Amino acid sequence: MSELAIQVSVEEVWTWLADVPDPEIPVISIVDLGIVREVRWDTRSEPARLVVTVTPTYSGCPATEVIAESIREALQQHGIAHPVMETRLSPPWTTDWLAPAAREKLRAYGIAPPAGLAGEQVIDINRLSRRAPPAPLVHCPRCASSNTELSSQFGSTPCKALYRCRDCREPFDYFKCH
Repeated sequence: MSELAIQVSVEEVWTWLADVPDPEIPVISIVDLGIVREVRWDTRSEPARLVVTVTPTYSGCPATEVIAESIREALQQHGIAHPVMETRLSPPWTTDWLAPAAREKLRAYGIAPPAGLAGEQVIDINRLSRRAPPAPLVHCPRCASSNTELSSQFGSTPCKALYRCRDCREPFDYFKCH
């Protein structure tokens, strides 16, 4: 095992990664977002290599390579010369993996966090064939009103929808629950 592997704990690496911002929503880190799934030392190689496993928010996420490069750069700044990046697609990422602090950071930034948990969402396929499912009850991140309306299923990024508050009249992004 390399001397660096002995000196740097996995917990310390998690701390470093908690400072890597999400490129699309820089107010939250990739750890807050829940996409960093595992950090471990692979001691089968000589020298030992740090392995970081990431699950992208969706398989076609355009930020995946930017995130991987940001992780490499952050680790290299701390002396990890050649980290190994792994992508894990199963289980797929869900907004349920967002840290509670991330939900508050999103709200403070002006983005409504996901309403409810994706694991609790039930989709009636028969109903979908007749009409779209009802929009979730979304609270305005500016005034906290629930008197909001869906403007567009597509917001500033594919993982967000555009809403408008009927009380303060401000538009805002809603981080879709999935």
